[in-house]
Amino acid sequence: MAIEHKDIAAIREDYVKGILSEAEMKADPLKQFKVWFDQALDAKVIEPNAMALSTISADGFPSSRIVLLKDLQHDGLRFFTNYQSQKGKDLVNCNRVSVLFFWAELQRQIRIEGCVNKLSVADSDEYFASRPRGSRIGAWSSPQSSVIPDRGFLEKIVQDFTNDFENSEEIPRPDFWGGYVVKPVKFEFWQGRSSRLHDRIQYTLENKKWVINRLAP
Repeated sequence: MAIEHKDIAAIREDYVKGILSEAEMKADPLKQFKVWFDQALDAKVIEPNAMALSTISADGFPSSRIVLLKDLQHDGLRFFTNYQSQKGKDLVNCNRVSVLFFWAELQRQIRIEGCVNKLSVADSDEYFASRPRGSRIGAWSSPQSSVIPDRGFLEKIVQDFTNDFENSEEIPRPDFWGGYVVKPVKFEFWQGRSSRLHDRIQYTLENKKWVINRLAP
C-alpha cells in the first residue's frame, strides 16, 4: 500500500547564493572553516555549530546524531558528551567519524572525516564548569542512550541531584562525561549552484600536507 504524501519529488530549490573557487580557498582547511563559520554567524544561521556526527555502531551500521561544536583549535573540532552514550561506546570500538555541517541560509555544506581522541581532564573540567547549572545537573542525571520507563523516571533523578547539589556552589564534572576532538584528515566545502552544478572543493591530508582538488558535482 502506497503511503499518501505530498509530492516530495516536486520540491525544488535553486541554489544561487554564492560561488566557490580554488583561488579564494585558504591553504589550511581549518582556517577556511573559520572563514565560513564566521560568515554563518554574520548571516544569523540558526545554531551554526550544530553538526551531524556519524559513528560506526557495534553492529556495523553508521549511526548519526546532531551534536554541538564547542571549540575550534589547531588540532581540530571539539565537542562534549556522555562517554557512556551510544556515540561514546561507538568511539571506543572505532574512532573514525564523519561530520556534516549544513547551513541552508547560505546554501552550504562542510563535510569532514577524521579520527577522534578524548580531550584532557583539564579541558573537560574547564568546559563543564562553564555550562549553566541546569546543564551540569542534567549531565549527572541522564543515563544517556539507556532505556528508561518514562519521563517521570528522568525527572525524579534530576530532582534528586538538584537536592544533592542544593548547597554546593560548584558542581563537579562526572567522570563519565567529557570532551572529544575530531582530528580531520579530509574536508569538503560545498557551495550550492544553479542546475545542481555545485562547487565542491576537497582537502585531503597527504604526508602531513593538505592537497586541494575540485570535485565534480
